[in-house]
Amino acid sequence: MLSRERKWYAVYTKPRWEKKSDNILLQKGIESWCPVQKVERQWSDRKKIIEVPLFRSYVFVRINEMERIAVLDTDGIINFIHYLGKPAIIRDEEIEIIKQYLLMPGTTIQVTGMQALKEKTRVKIKGGIFMDNEGEVLRTGKKKVYVQLDTLGQVLVVEFSIEYLLPIQ
Repeated sequence: MLSRERKWYAVYTKPRWEKKSDNILLQKGIESWCPVQKVERQWSDRKKIIEVPLFRSYVFVRINEMERIAVLDTDGIINFIHYLGKPAIIRDEEIEIIKQYLLMPGTTIQVTGMQALKEKTRVKIKGGIFMDNEGEVLRTGKKKVYVQLDTLGQVLVVEFSIEYLLPIQ
């Protein structure tokens, strides 16, 4: 039997269709959310503040199992994001955390995939006991990144999750 309980899922959209797909889903009566943040962009003749999607080609939907087909039958939606062969369920707490970060004034969130952290990349640690320290990426695993920290004149090699690291330009 199909569950009537509503859960958050991430869906994959066509490139640059995040906001359009979100609007179409809302018009269909499906609860959806495309997290956006305001960013200043420079054109040749002016600067402008625009809203850009936080996650490229992703929109979140809060649906029950019976609404899945209606979501897939929406312009711009390609598929659900899957984990272990099933549509990945996003916890309510995770959605709330993203919403809270976006509400904080002056906060800009940078979403970085693992591929952005190549060996020899300088990174800053964003959380934990090593917060605000800098280091160099030694190697990346499937879910972890190994960073060399130069602290107290000693070299420490520490394993971090990707969300704790910010590349330094």
